[in-house]
Amino acid sequence: MQEVAIKILNTGIEELSKIISLFEQAINLQSKSGYKVWNKIDKTVLEKDIENKLQYKIMNGNNILCIFSVQQNDPLIWREKDQNDAIYLHRIVVNQNFKGQKQFEKVLNWGMEYAKQKELKYIRMDTWAENEKLITYYKSFGFRFVENFVTSCSSELPVQNRNLSLALLEMKLEQTI
Repeated sequence: MQEVAIKILNTGIEELSKIISLFEQAINLQSKSGYKVWNKIDKTVLEKDIENKLQYKIMNGNNILCIFSVQQNDPLIWREKDQNDAIYLHRIVVNQNFKGQKQFEKVLNWGMEYAKQKELKYIRMDTWAENEKLITYYKSFGFRFVENFVTSCSSELPVQNRNLSLALLEMKLEQTI
């Protein structure tokens, strides 16, 4: 059986209800599994990500396998470490129908290629500080733990990212000569 090639494309505003549904399914599953979850998804942030072409989807045929967002800067979370030298991965949500098929690896491979094209030194991300299992998972891909950080209540942050205890993780990329 021939595997259909995956494609990584920007999401479109017409997909917003599907995107919100993927977030709701992930929140429901993680909540049932006893993990800390977002209380609410900031629809306005999702719309801005889509409009600014910062949200992507991994497609296999007509199926959305995973969605994720990127940022070029993240000063509210990374503060003085944000030196225009990293891509920041955010809001990675796997379609539960395709869980266990290494979606994060696909996101990371895309991110590494993107960062290299932009001559960036790091890929950075954050996750719940309390979720050791997820932190260990990201470390297995080469991320290193930087620090724990509690976000502010700033209106500049998405609703779901306010007053959170986060683990900050980064991967230094090999520089090609």
